[in-house]
Amino acid sequence: MLLKELLKGMQISHVEGDVDKPIDAIYYDSRKVTPGSLFFCIEGFRFDGHDFATEAVSKGAHAVVLRKDVPLPPHVTKVFVEDTRLAMALMSQIFYGYPARDIPIIGVTGTNGKTTVTYLIKSILEEAGKKVGLIGTIANMIGSKMLPAERTTPESMDLQRLFKEMQDEGVNAIVMEVSSHSLSLKRVAGVEFEVGVFTNLTQDHLDFHHTFEEYREAKAKLFLQSRQAAINIDDETGRMFAERVTGRLWTYGISGAAQVFARDIEITSRGVSFQLFLPGETCMINLNIPGLFSAYNALAAATACHALNVPAKYIKAGLEKVKGVPGRFELLDTGTEYSVIIDYAHTPDGLENVLKTARDFTRGRVITVFGCGGDRDPSKRPIMGEVAGKYSDFCVITSDNPRNEEPMAIIQQIIPGIEKTTCPYVVIEDRKEAIAYALNHGRAGDVIILAGKGHETYQILKNNRIIPFDERKIVAELLGKEKV
Repeated sequence: MLLKELLKGMQISHVEGDVDKPIDAIYYDSRKVTPGSLFFCIEGFRFDGHDFATEAVSKGAHAVVLRKDVPLPPHVTKVFVEDTRLAMALMSQIFYGYPARDIPIIGVTGTNGKTTVTYLIKSILEEAGKKVGLIGTIANMIGSKMLPAERTTPESMDLQRLFKEMQDEGVNAIVMEVSSHSLSLKRVAGVEFEVGVFTNLTQDHLDFHHTFEEYREAKAKLFLQSRQAAINIDDETGRMFAERVTGRLWTYGISGAAQVFARDIEITSRGVSFQLFLPGETCMINLNIPGLFSAYNALAAATACHALNVPAKYIKAGLEKVKGVPGRFELLDTGTEYSVIIDYAHTPDGLENVLKTARDFTRGRVITVFGCGGDRDPSKRPIMGEVAGKYSDFCVITSDNPRNEEPMAIIQQIIPGIEKTTCPYVVIEDRKEAIAYALNHGRAGDVIILAGKGHETYQILKNNRIIPFDERKIVAELLGKEKV
């Protein structure tokens, strides 16, 4: 493909050099550049791609897209734009031939529930005979084939390449998590969503967005790119979004006057059942994931699939087929008189949902092992402590992914919150030792919640050092089992 073909329709400030050059590949990571390629200078949080333009050229880049001038050899074409992230998103679509143009894409955003909702939607669409691509926090999938996932929503270039791979493998529906970061950083710029799904909004990512209002407005961007919207109107932000949707609106909820809703909800330790009301159809749902939040996740998936004209029989079959999602209220097979549940809950609302659900069926005590991530919004740490103390009988405060912060400094910010409650607690900085303490003190009927890491199989320490940390394996090891 010639460079000038990539520039068609683009808002270019100016170009220095030849635009008739062939472009064989595109990159934003200078370490991966190959001869005959185009390099995008992306300004990140720690590094500025402009500082690596010379390295990219030394590896054979024919042209560079940049926002500010960088001294380069005269044979290299410079394409100046106002926003290199936006340019990369739009030019990546062109380079890969608009791979998802004819594939319906369902985008799911919100603070909690995104991963589970995407898995539920995938299951429903597969029951309806679709080959589904999934993009999200735990993994990327093409049908049953698993691909690694580095972030919730891939960088725009990686996303378009993944769309192309899905297109080549015959995928005819894509469901993906759409994070607030990806919307702010234009990773999904130019993507047309058939359905945008909103789950809920509570405090999170204020280290990046600075204010709750900024966080909310980032989420709202999805619905400007969606032909249809499936909105939770039991959520205050959802009601705000519903008034601003430009495409066709579908609403869901339990307490409000929604188009898709649930009645006669029954929650047990093994799942939740309810009567599902769709426009013109109704059916009984027996979901294998417990908790009221699971009913909301199922409603979100059902509403999105109804918007795609999927019949109720496939919605019911797809929802009931899912036995669980890795790291989402995942009950381990420990063979003990107490229960151990792993959950990704790392926000105050997410933790509250998990602990309330555990409280509903616990015959003994709720014991919560949790911490907070480093280099993330510190204001939620005392809130997490208060939530844990309010709904637990005992807490073990420990480390999560401390990253570049001192674990004990994070813990000290959690403690004022838990001390607002009467819940007894201990502090054990080492997370493995904290888990061991909880298991050693578990009694018959207790439920031990390991909150925060969920599906993750690693721990991130200072200087981005990553160590293996799979809580399933750790629990098995501590209990003297091969696996749980």
